[in-house]
This record gives sequence, C-alpha cells and structure tokens, in this order.
Amino acid sequence: MATTSLFLNAPEHRTVAAGDVIYAEGDPGSHMYGIMSGTVELRKGSLVVAVLGPDDVFGERALIDHLPRNVTAVATTDTALADIDRRTFLFLVHESPTFALGIMGALASRLRDYDERFGRFQDQA
Repeated sequence: MATTSLFLNAPEHRTVAAGDVIYAEGDPGSHMYGIMSGTVELRKGSLVVAVLGPDDVFGERALIDHLPRNVTAVATTDTALADIDRRTFLFLVHESPTFALGIMGALASRLRDYDERFGRFQDQA
C-alpha cells in the first residue's frame, strides 16, 4: 500500500529509534501506522511474525475490531511513521475507496503470509 502518498499529509508523524517498542501486545489500539522509512518487526512473544518496511501499514486491525494489540511492534532501524488515529482512519476509509482497499489488501496479505508460515509448521509436525 503506498503510504508515502496517502500518509504524506497525515496530521501526525513520529520518528522511532531502532529498538524502540511502538506498541506492545495487550496494549489498547487507538492508532495505526504507515511506514514512511525504516523497518518494523511484528512479534508474538519471541517469534517474528512479520518484517515491514516503507509503504507498509500496521496496527489497523485494532481500529477495526476494537481489541487489544495481539503482537508487539518494534522498530528495527530508525523509522519514520505516519500516525493515524481512529477518527482519521474512519475519514480516510469513508473518503477514499483506494485507502479502504489498501487496508483490506494489507490485512489479506498478512493473513496469507501467516497461513503459509504456520501451515509449514503444521506440515513439519
């Protein structure tokens, strides 16, 4: 998803240093993020479940299902993020079908990756 163009004008941006936790598993989810530059790992305990880079989005699920974070997000390099709160998220979904489709595509892609990754574990067991 091209966050560079969609989130360039986001009202909030933040810079996160390498090694910093962006959010932890169990935290309430009031924001999603678009990666402008840098890399972020999504971790479930000690397992890295995704490595994300520029133009990727994360944290969107908590804005959709209103549940606590199910993974921890950690910057693995100095990272610039577009910080999108729920109000802005809903505005973007309402006003931009391209944004909504991009979010659905990001969720579907990540779910497909999880299915493939954990399907291999199951096949090996």
